[in-house]
Amino acid sequence: MDEQPSVDAVIEQIAPRLRRARGKKGISLADLARATGISTSTLSRLESAQRKPSLELLLPITAALGVPLDEIVAAPRILDPRVPQRATGRDGRVLVPLSRQQGEPRAYKMTIPWHDGQPHLRTHAGHEWLYVLRGRLRVRLGDRDFVMGAGEAAEFDCRTPHWFGAAGRGDVEVLSLFGKQGERIHLRTGDTEPTHRP
Repeated sequence: MDEQPSVDAVIEQIAPRLRRARGKKGISLADLARATGISTSTLSRLESAQRKPSLELLLPITAALGVPLDEIVAAPRILDPRVPQRATGRDGRVLVPLSRQQGEPRAYKMTIPWHDGQPHLRTHAGHEWLYVLRGRLRVRLGDRDFVMGAGEAAEFDCRTPHWFGAAGRGDVEVLSLFGKQGERIHLRTGDTEPTHRP
């Protein structure tokens, strides 16, 4: 996979970078025109991407703004989009992060061992979404008790007492969306406390 941005992609970034650089310095187009000898209309067209930038134009502008040329014309950095998968676990349950962002919700793949089938209902803030990848998942939600198979999804308010675990003789794998609090809860599933309060 080619991770190098195209020339067009680099050029597209120049106009907004010029505007930001000038805005940070608090310099008007008229002031920049006086400092560089470039007309205000040319500067305005450069900043609105209506004129292709050239070194002849960019060198005096960056000098007048006091910014390095590579700050304006550097190729955007392409980050590796793959998420490092560092598994965490407790009592046989394994969570693998599938999202990189620090906000919520966070995505995880969860493996629940076949012997983790004894319900311990919990409540906590948030909303949860589950999708069964493999195996059979038993879900307790309030006074409801049901089993989900591969390809089925569920979502619920986590303030409702809930629990989910393996149903049957094999491990179960699910995709789950929840926040940090949810991660902590699902890794503490072997605890004997009936609920969790934040």
